Amino acid sequence: MAIFKKAASLILFLTLVSLSVFALAAGGGGEWKLLHRSVGVSAMHMQLLHNNKVIIYDRTDFGESKLKLPPGKCRSNDDVLRKDCTAHSLLYDVVSNTYRPLMVHTDFWCSSGAVMSDGTLIQTGGFHAGDRKIRLFSPCDDDQCDWVELQQNLTVPRWYSSDHILPDGRVIIVGGRAEFSYEFIPKNQESENRVFHFPFLQETSDPIEENNLYPFLHLLPDGNLFVFANQRSVVLDYTNNKILRKFRPIPGGKRSYPSTGSSVMLPLRLNFTGEDASSTLPLVEVLVCGGARGGAFFKAFAGVYVAASESCGRLRVTDPDPEWVMEIMPMSRVMPDMLLLPTGDVIIINGAGKGSAGWDLADGPVLNPVLYRPGEGERFSVLNPTLIPRMYHSSATLLPDGRILVGGSNPHEKYNFTGVRYPTELSLESFSPPYLASRYNQVRPKILSVGWPTEGTISYGQKFTISFSMKSPQPAGDLTVTMTAPSFTTHSFAMNQRLLVLYVEDVQHPSASIYNATVYAPPTANIAPSGYYMVAVVHQGVPSHCTWVRIK
Repeated sequence: MAIFKKAASLILFLTLVSLSVFALAAGGGGEWKLLHRSVGVSAMHMQLLHNNKVIIYDRTDFGESKLKLPPGKCRSNDDVLRKDCTAHSLLYDVVSNTYRPLMVHTDFWCSSGAVMSDGTLIQTGGFHAGDRKIRLFSPCDDDQCDWVELQQNLTVPRWYSSDHILPDGRVIIVGGRAEFSYEFIPKNQESENRVFHFPFLQETSDPIEENNLYPFLHLLPDGNLFVFANQRSVVLDYTNNKILRKFRPIPGGKRSYPSTGSSVMLPLRLNFTGEDASSTLPLVEVLVCGGARGGAFFKAFAGVYVAASESCGRLRVTDPDPEWVMEIMPMSRVMPDMLLLPTGDVIIINGAGKGSAGWDLADGPVLNPVLYRPGEGERFSVLNPTLIPRMYHSSATLLPDGRILVGGSNPHEKYNFTGVRYPTELSLESFSPPYLASRYNQVRPKILSVGWPTEGTISYGQKFTISFSMKSPQPAGDLTVTMTAPSFTTHSFAMNQRLLVLYVEDVQHPSASIYNATVYAPPTANIAPSGYYMVAVVHQGVPSHCTWVRIK
């Protein structure tokens, strides 16, 4: 039996690798670990919370999941089932590697979300009876918290829209299928039943194929919003409903759903202290990678899978007349997830080499993550492959210990585990980037304490001290402190993520292995909206385990 299992494992490995020429044999580091063969729910959406738990959920309108609700709990499932006693959401505990089912009442298929200042996830839209719903999930440690659905609704249906937390604490919801507008929550008297028409979304919508859904949103340091859809981008003054700037289209393929590339705003370097916060704002660069080529969506219906784009574009938004600077990834990729790492690098993970987003519209899973270093020199590194294809409806998120949590992949209308090339995935994996390798333990910082003025809380522009140790004493050079906002990840876009490189005023070395860094918090809510962030000390490219802080 043991021999049979080993042979079966080898056959599985060879089969998965043969599925794609993109699973390169010579991986460049990193380690995969299977956390759970099944959590019962395919991870279409993910959000890390500040108590080190991840809320995970899928659509509800396909029938039963493989995770039972607690006894006595059932729901009416949008006419698909008269009575559904299975869970379509779960809460995963990062520390204990355990999970429990959650109860949701309406369908949040292809929805969006953001975390409020107090750490509550506010989740918007979906499908069927859920398309105008607003739902809350507040973190707890007693296993009693669950989804709360508000009586108040969104003004219009929001399906495939994007959310972003704003400096004033509100969330903006942009777009959605056939909704060329935006609105805000929480609602106030002025915006109670208002939507703001946004012609840019209509202008970027391809006939039938659309390619402007789940627009990429990035909050700029001046408080305005960078919006990217299809191949075009603008800066939106959402307060006055006015477009301030228009940029040239990005060359290459389409980039928004269902062509589905991904995007991040590269790290913001804060080279000023609390006393001169009015200094020049940090430079801003946006990175957009991957996507489908023109016509790929319809060709895939006929079984013809067109190679995806292999290009990335960088746009320095703060330049007077910016141009897209194009780079080539080591492989083509559609439906990638792009996450900012504590080091300031970007990991590109999940996706396919051919086709488009949609049910059974892609082929050639890309099993190798790619590391992108924004600095000078060789920017792309191909990392070790997973054995599990993560294609349509997969997701990933950064964890406080520096790992990437990866789950999902269901390119079918329902959960389908047999007779298909790419079965529905209910598994959870973690990927440890190369910086977590044991050979770096000697230089890895360990945060001992943080001198927050108030326990776990800092104010804008405030000075604080981080005390950390290293096993092997090292020079104080090549040391940074970074602050990362956790993302709401779905459909290859990590909403709300941002990484700040904080201003380090001084580093003291009071003993052989102890260091004290004096650091300044971000100066304004435009640069860091109020809420919870993960703070890490990074030494020679090796990050510490993160500690949580709330800025307000």
